[in-house]
Amino acid sequence: MRHREQVRVIIVLAPVSACLALTIGLATAQNPPQLPSARPVNQQKVDQQKKTPQRQEARAERQSQDTGGESIKIPTEMVQLDVKVTDQTGRSIPGLTKDDFVVYEDKVSQSIESVNSEEAPVSLGLVIDTSGSMRPKIVTVSDAARGLIRQMRPDDEAFLAQFKTETELVQEFTSIRRELEDALGHLSVNGGTALLDAIIATADYAHEKGKRRRKALVVITDGVEQNSSVKEKEVIEVMKGDEVQLYLVGFVDEDESFSLFGTRAKKAKDLLIRLAEDSGGQTFFPTDVRETPAIAAQIAKDLRAQYVISYYPSNDKHDGSFHSVRVVVNHGDNRKLIARTRQGYYARN
Repeated sequence: MRHREQVRVIIVLAPVSACLALTIGLATAQNPPQLPSARPVNQQKVDQQKKTPQRQEARAERQSQDTGGESIKIPTEMVQLDVKVTDQTGRSIPGLTKDDFVVYEDKVSQSIESVNSEEAPVSLGLVIDTSGSMRPKIVTVSDAARGLIRQMRPDDEAFLAQFKTETELVQEFTSIRRELEDALGHLSVNGGTALLDAIIATADYAHEKGKRRRKALVVITDGVEQNSSVKEKEVIEVMKGDEVQLYLVGFVDEDESFSLFGTRAKKAKDLLIRLAEDSGGQTFFPTDVRETPAIAAQIAKDLRAQYVISYYPSNDKHDGSFHSVRVVVNHGDNRKLIARTRQGYYARN
């Protein structure tokens, strides 16, 4: 008798357990784990006089050189320049040696320690304009960004940010390409354009969080500056301090009179060209959005084909002042070669 009661209890409990399991499963299916909401990278006004010493102090604790996946300690006095060398047609020039370069710091020739042409890993930021005017272009732009992601090497890392009137981090630094590709599906298009704010915010993020010595931003936009809280001078100073190469892709429709090519936008366009050149990067202004994937491929190639020039500056004062840098290529033939690198560096204390 007792045995039958136990059996009866088991028979009753079994369906109940199954129902509970089914209920939990349905609840999980209806409410899957949510992705974290996009986080602001930096929405505060930049006080350059306060932030520059902080950047210098933080950078003084750095840095190790990323070469072939190994981490080699570098004396803080050594200066390293990422240098892209091209001919007048824009073709990259390989095979140069230490004897082919001259480095001027504050107009004084420096003794070069070494020139390395090996590919270095990159901390890359993909920064996409998702203001309202980008709606018809966002699919093509996302495909171009996906092309950059797929060309990442195992020791590279990248993050994804979008900007409107505010800058939001969609995916933090990761070396997992699938995470970055999936994050492209979470871009949302609306609002205005705060381009200068976005450049400062993402350059700061790349500088503070990027683990690789070589750092770069690829900013894709179709908008003229409208909503930023910072001024041109602040952006220029931030880019000097963060030591991040800027690649900017600005494209518009020909009939948009108030676009990046419009009359009132000429000053903004000139600023973007100057920012890119001063950081050692480039600007691209395609007339058709369909050119964007080819430009993305060119940027990926450009990031790889760079020389690393290392030297100990003759002026060894670490007073926090800015030192201008210029690199000249003195090759044996008659070709006019162009060396592109950052404008200079702060002598950290």
